[in-house]
Amino acid sequence: MKTNRLTLTLATVLTLMSVAARAERNDTAAEKLGFQLGMQCWTYRMLTTFETLERCQKFGLKYLEIFPGQNMKPGANTSVGPGMSDAEIAELRGKAKECGVKIASFGVSDIPMDESGMKKHFAWAKKVGLEVLVTEVTPNEALDKMAQEAGIRIALHNHPQSWPADKVLAATKDLSKNCGSCSDTGHWLRVGKDPVANFKLLEGRVIESHFKDLDDKKSDVVYGTGIANVKGMMQELKRQGFKGLMSIEYEHGDLAHLDSTIPLCVAAFDKIAGEVAKE
Repeated sequence: MKTNRLTLTLATVLTLMSVAARAERNDTAAEKLGFQLGMQCWTYRMLTTFETLERCQKFGLKYLEIFPGQNMKPGANTSVGPGMSDAEIAELRGKAKECGVKIASFGVSDIPMDESGMKKHFAWAKKVGLEVLVTEVTPNEALDKMAQEAGIRIALHNHPQSWPADKVLAATKDLSKNCGSCSDTGHWLRVGKDPVANFKLLEGRVIESHFKDLDDKKSDVVYGTGIANVKGMMQELKRQGFKGLMSIEYEHGDLAHLDSTIPLCVAAFDKIAGEVAKE
């Protein structure tokens, strides 16, 4: 069984390598489903946000989730986050526009829970053009109200020891659907939880996803070559009518590995999305 599985995995990867090498990305099916495949900047944390944007452009990714503290561009000492000046925000947005990428989300980051701090945080987020703030703070009515007024959603991220699905549901049950989950499928797998079952449990509360497949050692791999039921996850999200950001996020791998593997993830995602869209 192990030999057969390895053969199938290698065959899949070789096919995807051929697709990625010979054609421009066709994300028609994914976009029709409302699946916005993007990049979590943490994947390229050894680089700058500008360099990550350039890779998004190269790989055909139209969406980006920035993370706090990443250096914005080579040769500068500007950290991405609420401390940015208006000029720095304008420069970041200009670079994103140049690369054809929408900076859609920010996280994982704390949100100040006092009124003054919260206002400043949302003011920055609106200037950047964010649609989602990914966090691990416990939401309340004040946060929910301010987020709605700003037109920004709140997504609670599950690291292995934070915000399991049942806890997200309990924390948001008295809040608007503007608050929900940033569903990290890799971290679900790392603690032995079935991503398809968790998506079902969270129906109506999935804001976005750090969308991952893992191998037996719980390391990130190309979609469809690991232990996750990637097609099943997409089928469930389609059933729910989910539309939103689904970010590639690798926890491991050097630059050479990432640059060779991320295009395979994109090709695999589009292939599986195409199958799901036809169902």
